[in-house]
Amino acid sequence: MKKGLIFITALLVLCLPVMAFGPDATVGQASGAMPPWLCIPFAGLLLCIAVFPVVRPVWWEEHQGWAVLFWSFLFLIPFGMVNGAEAAVESALECIVNDYLTFIVLLFGLFCVAGNITLEGDLAGSPRVNVALLLFGTFLASIVGTTGASMLMVRPMIKMNAWRKRKRHIMVFFIFLISNIGGCLTPIGDPPLLMGFSRGVPFFWSLRLLPIMLFNMAILLTVFYFVDMKAYRRDIAIGRKPDISKPGTDVHITGLHNLLFLAMIVAAVILSGVLPTMPVFQDAAGQVLGIRLFGQVRLTVPALIEITIILLAALLSFRTTPVSVRQANHFTWGAIREVAVLFIGIFITMQPALMLLKEYGASLGLESPFQMFWVTGALSSFLDNTPTYLVFLTTACAMGFESGLATSLGTIPVRMLTAISCGAVFMGANSYIGNAPNFMVKAISDENGVRMPSFFGYLLWSLAFLGPVFLLDSLIFFL
Repeated sequence: MKKGLIFITALLVLCLPVMAFGPDATVGQASGAMPPWLCIPFAGLLLCIAVFPVVRPVWWEEHQGWAVLFWSFLFLIPFGMVNGAEAAVESALECIVNDYLTFIVLLFGLFCVAGNITLEGDLAGSPRVNVALLLFGTFLASIVGTTGASMLMVRPMIKMNAWRKRKRHIMVFFIFLISNIGGCLTPIGDPPLLMGFSRGVPFFWSLRLLPIMLFNMAILLTVFYFVDMKAYRRDIAIGRKPDISKPGTDVHITGLHNLLFLAMIVAAVILSGVLPTMPVFQDAAGQVLGIRLFGQVRLTVPALIEITIILLAALLSFRTTPVSVRQANHFTWGAIREVAVLFIGIFITMQPALMLLKEYGASLGLESPFQMFWVTGALSSFLDNTPTYLVFLTTACAMGFESGLATSLGTIPVRMLTAISCGAVFMGANSYIGNAPNFMVKAISDENGVRMPSFFGYLLWSLAFLGPVFLLDSLIFFL
């Protein structure tokens, strides 16, 4: 496969041919309707991601960028014909500049910084050790974010269990807990909660979700322990042994100074939610200051500051860390390149689904926390959970509730906000594309010899293990 940057550059100009096909830009805008059939390219791309790695893995590795281009064209050209050329260009650039760019820069920064921290020693993967690491990582996710915790812990988890034959379940539960459920306690933990914070939800409000998180952790870690113990005993029975020089827990971490750069990235994420609300970053009309690129597409100053800080942290991390640390981590660019290529296609082609959700979300008749939990969660499993969260937060705040938590969007009952927040954060674990770190953890695991489930295979894992947990959540906390 060609380098990811080639495809990203190609997609930046992807929308230009639409100018030749589209009618007057005002035609589609006047109609105001989004045809549901424009969701087909999104479904097609997801089907490619699910099927081709299984049936044609070598072909897919070499041609996945062209698949992204094909499905992106298949959305943008008809979209331009329906809504006008200018609307198509604006939609593509809006998605790339204001959604994808900050997403991939954050993932890139965390990937670089975490790749410069290595854990070495005699601590071998066993059921108790793995439970302890999952427990630690789940709480860490609310401090440095699900993406930060995932990137920081994925390689140590893989290293400690490298001696084992049966280990895919370890990384699946890693995604369940560290990459998703653990991010529910602070706005830093997961982007939907950061969006809520920027709309007036108090910073520490999400600590109310601790009992639900502990409930889910207790169930999943207990189940994991017995699943891992069974696999562990089978590995021991066939003669597998941990590769350690002596008994004990002689463990040391190299590259700890990179925690400073990790803190820089966390600070940048916090600033991205705080700065847009400050008057100094707003014009007279209350609009966030930014650089106009095309039409109404603007790269905001807060986003530019966030990107600059993250890229600086990544650069300093590489400059101050010996190459030997990355070699010990088996660091390569393959995983981040794959995520960069696939997710730009996902971000572009899912726009019609998000637009339909925004248009019809308020008319779905969702009146109870139980309903909000399941609908927000189901859509967050395959769409970007941040706009999904915002759509249903706005919908709930517009229902005219007189008591509850006051936000800039209106008043919302605490149980309703709890249901929306838990649905968006927890159910991102339902698929590889439900949350940013899920696919990254899969890619790094595959790269390091852990044979992860296929797209549909992972859905079966989440249905089997997460489905009952979420059902209990809804019956106990939201009914």
